[in-house]
Amino acid sequence: MEALLAQPRGFCAGVDRAIEIVERALELHGAPIYVRHEIVHNDFVVGDLRRKGAVFVDELDQVPDGATVIFSAHGVARAVRDAALARGLRVFDATCPLVTKVHIEVVKMRRDGREVVMIGHAGHPEVEGTMGQADDGIYLVEDVADVDRLQVRDPERVAFVSQTTLSVDDCSAIIAALKRRFPRIAEPKKQDICYATQNRQDAVKLMAPQCDLVLVIGSPASSNSNRLREVAQKMGCEARMIGSAAELEPAWLLGRRRIGITAGASAPEVLVEELVARLRSLGAQTVRTLPGIEEHTSFPLPKGLGPARG
Repeated sequence: MEALLAQPRGFCAGVDRAIEIVERALELHGAPIYVRHEIVHNDFVVGDLRRKGAVFVDELDQVPDGATVIFSAHGVARAVRDAALARGLRVFDATCPLVTKVHIEVVKMRRDGREVVMIGHAGHPEVEGTMGQADDGIYLVEDVADVDRLQVRDPERVAFVSQTTLSVDDCSAIIAALKRRFPRIAEPKKQDICYATQNRQDAVKLMAPQCDLVLVIGSPASSNSNRLREVAQKMGCEARMIGSAAELEPAWLLGRRRIGITAGASAPEVLVEELVARLRSLGAQTVRTLPGIEEHTSFPLPKGLGPARG
């Protein structure tokens, strides 16, 4: 049995930055540091930060007066930001800069008098934060059927944005449907799906045809991890998502010759290393990293936290 490692995999620049913001805030201001929603969607990362003194809350009213609060990498609605400032909380914003880019697009599109269609998954924190950049005139579509049902006030003045962690192929199909329905629809100057999402999906497309089984390390709430599993399945390969090596069932490996491994953008490399070790203990003779894009993107930290690592 051989294990193949997708390249790239695991942490992206936005996740690296978000985690460093929490760690740096703990160093500078001491525990507890409050974080609205999970900083990133990974149980291992959240558990590690909780042990260091981070307190994860669902809403701002759970944050005591005078405390420090961090907004998660998924971003927040304007109303949340305004409420934090009104209370005088010390705020560090860990919103991924590529999500912030989408927020700015929504504001500009509404300012230009366009209704905005957001392509994304209902209930996801990134979607809630992005749609919360506008008071009205913004609509969510999850699939092509939603596009067919969509009713807007002026079909000539419509624009679209998308969640950054979607399936590239699924999003392309929805965009095509929007353009058929609204031929004059305006679009972002650059696609909203982030580089890391694109690169990880492309890596799985390369890897999956070579494998009998693809294992995706990620947490159930992680959109981009779920999309990696779906991409492998659409390539005709069996795929399973696991949170850690402990969730691997040896029975899954029976008769398998090549096992592919990837990790969502919020999953640390230590989880990949543990899975590789488990596969070796279960009979993997070789481990090989496939060729792929090397990422060198990095984002600065917010003011007041100093320079970013590396």
